[in-house]
Amino acid sequence: MATYTAASISSWQPRGLAVLRIVTGLTFLAHGVIKLFGFPDGAEPGRQAIASLMGVGGVLEVVGGLLIILGLFTRPTAFILSGMMAVAYWMFHAPGSLYPAVNGGDAAILFCFIFLYLVTSGPGAWSLDGARRR
Repeated sequence: MATYTAASISSWQPRGLAVLRIVTGLTFLAHGVIKLFGFPDGAEPGRQAIASLMGVGGVLEVVGGLLIILGLFTRPTAFILSGMMAVAYWMFHAPGSLYPAVNGGDAAILFCFIFLYLVTSGPGAWSLDGARRR
């Protein structure tokens, strides 16, 4: 039977952080694909004009999501995306209600704070930022 210690579990931290970064980036990218390409059909809010506020958001979600997935320019990208999600929450969700369960802003809050965490933690393992440092 394997014995787990705090040290043995902590040794997996960089890979756990990388998984969090990659899954967050993929999920964020999916939101942008809906806005830029209307894929998948029927997903809200659907395809948006690129010159609109939602269209610009879609561009940031696609480009930022790809950079986060790759772990490239992770800290500055995460900083920008964290701010974007804070603005999205207060501009689009909070006016309906301050309660995330009511206003649908759960994802915006989670994205905001995961990106803020990536600003402070860096990309973890399996990143182009790490490869560039070597």
